[in-house]
Amino acid sequence: MSEETAGHGGVDYERQDVNPKKILIVTFSLVAFIVVMIIFLSEVFTFEKEQQIRNVVLKPESAQIRDMRAADIQVLTGYKIIDPGKGVYQIPVERAMKLMVDEAYLEAQSKK
Repeated sequence: MSEETAGHGGVDYERQDVNPKKILIVTFSLVAFIVVMIIFLSEVFTFEKEQQIRNVVLKPESAQIRDMRAADIQVLTGYKIIDPGKGVYQIPVERAMKLMVDEAYLEAQSKK
């Protein structure tokens, strides 16, 4: 322990000034690193989002879904006898809507 620090309880002062050039270099390096990381993470996020879109939206339709849709279309557009004793038949939805509109029109005309 030197004589200079003995009177201060072992506490001394900085013997040289702070180097502003080193502080600027470290600060610039940290800012550049943060900017590069933000750009990198943004690109990774964009890539992953596009990958998810490709996997979910653009993947080929499965055979099970294709068969289910074909069956649904058959039900919605086909004719079928459900109960001949009660006179219950299945007709296409569009035909049923047309019949309902025609029936409502005829009722409206007869009330005039």
